Amino acid sequence: MKKDQDALHLLWQQEEQAAFQGWDFSRLSGRWQEGELPWDYRAMVLQALTPHARLLDMGTGGGEFLLSLGHPPALTCATEGYPPNLLLCEQKLSPLGVTVKEVAEDDILPFPDNSFDLIINRHESFDAAEVFRCLRQEGRFITQQVGARNNESLSHRLIADYTPAYPNHTLAHNESMLQQAGFDIQTAQEAYPPLRFFDVGAIVYFAKIIEWEFPGFSVDKCFDRLLALQAEMARDGFVESREHRFVVVCRKPVLVR
Repeated sequence: MKKDQDALHLLWQQEEQAAFQGWDFSRLSGRWQEGELPWDYRAMVLQALTPHARLLDMGTGGGEFLLSLGHPPALTCATEGYPPNLLLCEQKLSPLGVTVKEVAEDDILPFPDNSFDLIINRHESFDAAEVFRCLRQEGRFITQQVGARNNESLSHRLIADYTPAYPNHTLAHNESMLQQAGFDIQTAQEAYPPLRFFDVGAIVYFAKIIEWEFPGFSVDKCFDRLLALQAEMARDGFVESREHRFVVVCRKPVLVR
């Protein structure tokens, strides 16, 4: 028994120390399964993205999603605040002609008023008034967010005194902020899809990256709790969590003089 636990401890430490770049979870391919959302963020973006639109992708990560849109680089801007991802963007996006800007504070976007026809934001914080300022009249803002209750049950199972970092981050609260900034809400949906992990090492890798949902996590500190998840994994073949997602599509109205 002790030998088996030592082997698991070593295996999980290797997952804890594994490198992570951009927003690339390919290491977990085949080791987890996300439930489907009742909307398609990519389809929403493509529907709103006209060929000549000025586009901003907030918190672009490593630029993977942005590049997949195939929009003309000269019409495309991206922001990123995490230094390793910013470096990736400067190496990958800037040579293509995409304008990349570092953004450290949500309420300061380094662009003039009325700069963009479409601003997109997947899982990045934002200031509603600042987004409104940067959009042209009739411009759209599309954001998919990770809600306050994301992986709440799994967080409690790993972190004894866990409390959500952003308890007010809900669809209703964000709708209210966007409306107060002047936006017209066109679409608003919320969902809690299942997330299944098929080995505990995948949970370790995930928890180390998503540190705001698993504050203070380490294999050493949480080893007994990981062993409990391992027993559940052996019994059921998976450990299930619940994600919390919401999406909002809104429009900056034409100003009436």
